[in-house]
Amino acid sequence: MSYNAEIMKRNLLALSLICVSVAAVALLVACSGTVQKKRMITVSILPQKFMLEKIVGDKFEISCMLNEGNNPEAYEPSMSHLMNIEHSAAYFCIGYIGFEYAIVGKAHVNNPNLKIYNNSKGVEVMRGTHFSPEGQHDEPDPHLWTSVVNAIAISRNMLDAVVELDPDNAKLYTENFNRFKAELEALDARIRSKLAGREGSAFLVWHPSLSYFARDYGLRQVSLEYEGKEVPIDKLKQNIDMARESKAHVLFVQREFDSRQAEAIGEELGVKMVKINPMSYDWEAELENIADAIASN
Repeated sequence: MSYNAEIMKRNLLALSLICVSVAAVALLVACSGTVQKKRMITVSILPQKFMLEKIVGDKFEISCMLNEGNNPEAYEPSMSHLMNIEHSAAYFCIGYIGFEYAIVGKAHVNNPNLKIYNNSKGVEVMRGTHFSPEGQHDEPDPHLWTSVVNAIAISRNMLDAVVELDPDNAKLYTENFNRFKAELEALDARIRSKLAGREGSAFLVWHPSLSYFARDYGLRQVSLEYEGKEVPIDKLKQNIDMARESKAHVLFVQREFDSRQAEAIGEELGVKMVKINPMSYDWEAELENIADAIASN
């Protein structure tokens, strides 16, 4: 075989290999277009997303209604969030948050196959600690997730729901839940250790978001907010006197409920002001930070 013939043979072989490779890539791309996307579950708040991802791993895509810094009591869902619900296999409510009532019925009409699960099922709800936007005082306190004890119950409800949605992976979800439950029990033990001997002591909070936390650890939450609004002048002195009588040394303020009145009261009382975000995805760290602030004096 001549030199030129050998070169031509090699070039044809290389071209054949390239064609085979291109065909293989094209086949993979075509096949990838037929791969089903992961099913979606929509939740209301970021702490739910954190808990649910601990259980399902990457088996579902988790969409969250509220983003970081949103005020749940003034929240209006965007069109993209409503579309996510309509394309979800399930919607996980945390319970007792106003916007959930407003959207669940509508979402179910637009997606009749949507499964709706109440993650707070069986959780003991506190009343008389929180004002509704209409000024009602006997409303259920919606901040269920600020309790590690409640978080275990919420996560167990999530486990039951995902096992129903995806029974083939029930063993994986149960194992993940058991690991997460152990993490939560360890978190609860750390907080109890930090707050040992503080039973009966008070802390100040602008918006009463820590009722369940206070209940779990034998503390007293003193809220300075007035019916979910700025404090009227005639009530301001009364609140300051009440705060002084509580002998609290820390005032918690949420970013989404930030208030110049809170800063003024904090300066008047000479207490430490601590900004918190119980709605954070990293809610475990938030609860530990709250415990550290109370235990610091």
